[in-house]
Amino acid sequence: MREENHSSALDFFLLGVSSHQEQEDFFFVLFLFIYPITLIGNLLIILAIRSDIRLHNPMYFLLANLSFVDIFFSSVTIPKALANHLLGTKAISFGGCLTQMYFMIALANTDSYILAAMAYDRTVAIIRPLHYTTIMNPRTCVLLVIGSWVVGNGNALPHTVLTASLSFCGNQEVANFYCDITSLLKLSCSDVHFNVKMMYLGVGVFSVPLLCIVISYVWVFSTVLRVPSTKGVLKAFSTCGSHLTVVSLYDSHGHVFPPSD
Repeated sequence: MREENHSSALDFFLLGVSSHQEQEDFFFVLFLFIYPITLIGNLLIILAIRSDIRLHNPMYFLLANLSFVDIFFSSVTIPKALANHLLGTKAISFGGCLTQMYFMIALANTDSYILAAMAYDRTVAIIRPLHYTTIMNPRTCVLLVIGSWVVGNGNALPHTVLTASLSFCGNQEVANFYCDITSLLKLSCSDVHFNVKMMYLGVGVFSVPLLCIVISYVWVFSTVLRVPSTKGVLKAFSTCGSHLTVVSLYDSHGHVFPPSD
């Protein structure tokens, strides 16, 4: 990396969602409205689960941790975007840019692995109902959450270290409202072939939870369809309904590595 890249004087410039000021103002108002709702909504979920003993079960334990991750996930980019708009600046330091990128990757991965853990929980509840409390014991739930955090941070660290080692010269304008890895690789004047290979490896790591969720529900549905009673089928689908709803909502986070233009 060039010497200036080690200096706090190196800044990137976040171009935002749009090049039109009117659209930027619209997204500012939108983010200003959505962000506190996201924080309050997730905090209420955590408090509700903590305060109601009926919700002290594996599914809601995982959901509380998912809400906890989502609070931080939303806070990685939106406050900076709002502050820059208010201050009339687009600058972000090199260290701040790398920090954003690290936590975006880490939290997105952690999010997806917790969703996969929730799918596993629902699968056990339907496939092995008599052994559910034995399999999904508190120790297993804690290990699933810890494992999600370890994989998430383990995937983020090498990408951040590799990006920090690059040289950046000339254009330092990030075509987004946050620092994402694909935009930074485009701005580098170093050889990024190895970074790109690692990025695709990271996409593979990120795709594992989705594959696990799909396999889980194929297994669940194949089991449910063999249930002779309609009541049993409806009960099985209601058991999975909450998780499917959560998956659809959290899927709006997008991907850890946005597609390149």
